[in-house]
Amino acid sequence: MPTLRLLPTYRAKSVREGGQSYFVDSQGVRLPSVTTILNVTKPQADREALAQWRSRLGTTEANRVASTASRRGTLTHKQIKNYLLGEESDCPETAQPYWESLQPVLVDIEDVRLVESSVFHYDLGYAGKVDCIASYQGEPCVCDWKTADKPKGSVERLHDSPLQLAAYCGAANHCYPEQDLKLRSALLVVAISGQPAEVFRFSAEALLDYWQQWQARVELFYRIRRSPVPGTLPAGGKS
Repeated sequence: MPTLRLLPTYRAKSVREGGQSYFVDSQGVRLPSVTTILNVTKPQADREALAQWRSRLGTTEANRVASTASRRGTLTHKQIKNYLLGEESDCPETAQPYWESLQPVLVDIEDVRLVESSVFHYDLGYAGKVDCIASYQGEPCVCDWKTADKPKGSVERLHDSPLQLAAYCGAANHCYPEQDLKLRSALLVVAISGQPAEVFRFSAEALLDYWQQWQARVELFYRIRRSPVPGTLPAGGKS
C-alpha cells in the first residue's frame, strides 16, 4: 500500500444545470467544472468528429458504448480510490481487467496527498475533482486514471485530457499555498484490458504549455457566457 500524507479537503457538492456541471464550495461559491469549460469551448473539428462517430454507430449503439465505458470507468476509479486509501475491497468483475492493467503503475505510486477531491481556482473561476495527487517514481504529480478499449498510442489522441491535467494542477497549487504544493508535472494512465496500462508523463515545460492553452479556454468560456473573467494568472504565477 502507498504511504498517506493527506492534505485537508475542500467540502463541495456537484450540481448540474442546463446540462452543465458546477461545483459549490462550503461558502456557496459556485464555479463551472473543468469538463464543462472544455465541452463548451470544444473546437468545431472535435465536435464534428464526435458527431460522425455517433452517426457511424447509430444513436442506440453509441449510447450503449458510452454507457459501458462510463460504468467501467466509475468502477475502476472506485477500486483505485479504495487501494490508495488503504481500504480493502473486492474488485468488481467489470473493472477487473483494467485493475490488473494498472498494477505496474500503482506499485510506483507513493506519498498520496489527495484522492478524488475537489479543487477550486477562485482567481480564474473554475473547479474540478482531481483523481489523485501523489508521487510517481519519486516525482510529485497530478494523476488521472482512464480506461480504454485499445491503446491511445499518442498524446494527440488524448484530446483535451492534458489541458484537464493542467487545470487540476493549477487549481491544486492555488488551493494549497500554505502547504507549498508546487506541482510541476502530471501523469495520465490509460488502463487497457489484457495489457499493461499506457503511461503518459508530462514535464513542467509541457504542462506550462497546456496551462496556457487552458487559460485561453477559460477566457473563451467566459466570453461565450458574456461574463467577466475573474483572473488570468495561476496561483503564485506558477504552473
